[in-house]
Amino acid sequence: MILNLISGPRNISTALMYSFAQRSDTVVWDEPFYAVYLSRTGAAHPGTEDVLRSLPRDEMNVREQLAAARAQPVLFLKNMAHHLEVLDNPSIEGAINIFLIRDPAQILASYAQVIARPGMRDIGIAYQHTLFHALKKEGREPLVIDSGILLRDPEAVLAKVCAHCGLAYEQRMAHWPAGPKAYDGVWAPYWYANVHRSTGFERQPTSSRQLPAHLAGLCREARRFYENLLPFAVNP
Repeated sequence: MILNLISGPRNISTALMYSFAQRSDTVVWDEPFYAVYLSRTGAAHPGTEDVLRSLPRDEMNVREQLAAARAQPVLFLKNMAHHLEVLDNPSIEGAINIFLIRDPAQILASYAQVIARPGMRDIGIAYQHTLFHALKKEGREPLVIDSGILLRDPEAVLAKVCAHCGLAYEQRMAHWPAGPKAYDGVWAPYWYANVHRSTGFERQPTSSRQLPAHLAGLCREARRFYENLLPFAVNP
């Protein structure tokens, strides 16, 4: 079984990956298409050279590795929506697709701490919206998780997600040890400081950062896509 998480950045996608990594039957893979994205777009991200050295830059090479990993009972892929957008084929064959969304104001306020002037592609929500409705049209019925709802009742939301996927919820998914993980991508030092201090799902004090004024227009545009997807989110 493949669980394909499709998230925007500066969400709790890494925490969700840590949660599934605690399961007795699951192996996780952190952003397998990151090097493909960087090589195709030339985007200037912290640690770009390390990323390009650590992962295949060719889409087919990544897919070959995915095929080899299918032997695992459960393979959890943490993917960024903007990484998938540049692929020749954004679909992961046979995967259960799970979209992770967050209030765009919170995403943008956080993202601007690392990259000052993100665009719509950087935050992924427009492509999440497009891909979600394309999958629904194909009858594939993807799941949606809203990080705000998940943080209010993690165990109830995770139990529903597991049930939808045909998995038993395991209590160990609620917690993980603090610190870096062996399955973190090499970009962790630039992006994962908060989640490395965590031992479970918790709202970060930085969630209340003020949105920079120059991002207000982008936030308004992004909110239309977010509010369209929010009614589909799993609720306890």
